[in-house]
Amino acid sequence: MRRFSIAVAAAVTLGVASSSVPAQAHTGRPSPGLAHCTADTCHFDVPPGTYDVRVVVGGKTASATSISGESRRSLLPETAASAGERITRSFTVNVRAPEGEPTGPEGTPGLDLRIGGTAPALAGIEVKRTHHARRIFLVGDSTVCDQPGDPYSGWGQQLPQYLRKGVSVANYADSGESTVTYLGNPQLWATVRPLIRPGDPVLVQLAHNDKTTDEATYRANLEALVAGVRERGGQPVLVTPIVRRWFNTDGTLNNGTALLVNGLGVDHPAVIRSVAAARDVPLIDLTAKSKALVESLGVEGSKALYLTNEARDNTHTSVRGATAYAGLVRDELVTLHLVPKGTVRVG
Repeated sequence: MRRFSIAVAAAVTLGVASSSVPAQAHTGRPSPGLAHCTADTCHFDVPPGTYDVRVVVGGKTASATSISGESRRSLLPETAASAGERITRSFTVNVRAPEGEPTGPEGTPGLDLRIGGTAPALAGIEVKRTHHARRIFLVGDSTVCDQPGDPYSGWGQQLPQYLRKGVSVANYADSGESTVTYLGNPQLWATVRPLIRPGDPVLVQLAHNDKTTDEATYRANLEALVAGVRERGGQPVLVTPIVRRWFNTDGTLNNGTALLVNGLGVDHPAVIRSVAAARDVPLIDLTAKSKALVESLGVEGSKALYLTNEARDNTHTSVRGATAYAGLVRDELVTLHLVPKGTVRVG
């Protein structure tokens, strides 16, 4: 059975608008932050927006606490604390409706956080609205999106745990989308584009579902997405798709299925690289990086990254695989200087 403790001794605040309320102002009453928490969840009745969350973890005994929120987003990796130790961590979270996939269910209003880990101990929490955080927008498909249920997970769902306070992830990836459908559905690009602010990175990974898109159309669609981001003052970033786990007999992934060459012979990663070079767009070559990782793990070891054993699925990733691929994206965000210094968790 999981062990959980809530220590009320720490100073805790809750802010639902532009300011936070000191716990000291509520002498003799439960701290307002923890008052919104049960044994393993916290709910804050706040409107859509961007929120800084400050948590204090640790208890009388050794603990290990992680936090997820909204549609299964990983917000804080498991954080160990020695007996009697208190550790403060902060992150920024995007609250919106729908809270997961843009074409999915609305979800529950407000901000919902889940307290997990092998030995969770939440000692304090503060939520405060912010209007100054940078947002990383994600435009993608089911390999990127906030997947609604286990054992599935998109890499965009795992990316927030690598970011500290000051940067949030606004994941507008949606299952089953191609460049054609993403541009054409009013719930998708027409919704995302007006939200982009100057300086916001917008990562675009669309390829898995462009199975019947010809090369000219695919290229034109990528260019339209790039132009739309730039018109809003954002920073477009093209991302080549993660590989499918489809091995050759020699243990390599050098085939069209693995490397996303569609039925018309369109080499999606090659077109993405070409558009990035022609339009001077930063590129995250996740195809090359995921290929190297999968091949290094081999036929058996790489099964854990995908849902090979669970669902005979060599396209969609497990939590472990999504976390590994999110780590690769995190590394490229740092290399390309797309996020402010100090807002990335390296370990």
